[in-house]
Amino acid sequence: MAKAIKKQALGRGLSALLKDPDNDIKSIEDTNADKVVGSIIELDLDSIEINPFQPRTNFNEESLNELATSIKELGVIQPITVRKIAFNKYQLISGERRLRACKLIGLDTVPAYIRIANDNDSLTMALVENIQRHDLDPIEIAMSYHRLMEEIDLTQEQVSDRVGKKRSTIANYLRLLRLDPIIQTGIRDGFISMGHGRAIINIEDLDVQADIYHKIITDNLSVRETEALVKHYQESLRRGEVTSVSNKPQQYVLPERYSKSFGNFFGAKVDIKVNNSGKGKISIPFHSEEDLNRIIKLLEN
Repeated sequence: MAKAIKKQALGRGLSALLKDPDNDIKSIEDTNADKVVGSIIELDLDSIEINPFQPRTNFNEESLNELATSIKELGVIQPITVRKIAFNKYQLISGERRLRACKLIGLDTVPAYIRIANDNDSLTMALVENIQRHDLDPIEIAMSYHRLMEEIDLTQEQVSDRVGKKRSTIANYLRLLRLDPIIQTGIRDGFISMGHGRAIINIEDLDVQADIYHKIITDNLSVRETEALVKHYQESLRRGEVTSVSNKPQQYVLPERYSKSFGNFFGAKVDIKVNNSGKGKISIPFHSEEDLNRIIKLLEN
């Protein structure tokens, strides 16, 4: 977490620099432009306008609320990207969901990468130099690769040539950005390794990803043990079995065992359904109003 705090503090300093009207940075040739290119900067939300050419107009409300909750708990893991269009005015390039989520929870600023006029070559150099550093965590490296592809419009093959890494290596890093944000934070903070992340990414369900992540932490699983756990989960899915990978109470892992106990108590066949993340429901059938009143009395006693 200390690393993130340090970056945000630096971002606020650069933000103040960008608000100095006597030293407005308009192009890469201007004084202090080199400090802006490739850096994360805290920008005021009200200084950013939505790109009018954004093809996406519909945003799932539930998904947006989930992202807002994640940002409230963990912060913005991947900064947005904006284009400087005037003094203290910016236009969004990418990250509209993140921007909307920040507004939803009432934030005043958002971490951002700023593009300025004729900065393509400088940005490429800054990103490539950043990737070569030895103190970067896997998520930071993945985000740098992603920026080279998204903002400079490079293919994985071209990124591979620029940074001197195999294309498969680039692809493995980029896949980490598909992990649940909680897991990305875990990798950044050193709770789990990139190898753990590469094993978890083979699970599409984010709830199950989170279950496996917590089990790795709780049981101190090695990468090999994590790979075996993921393989077991995938095989159970193919067999159509309901399974759990977490350390949840036993009644969640083996609901069938408790159906009979519930049934004996209520005098009815109780149905217990549990999904792979451990969430579920208990259904108690009744056949008449009198039968319902009988069940209610049992619950009240």
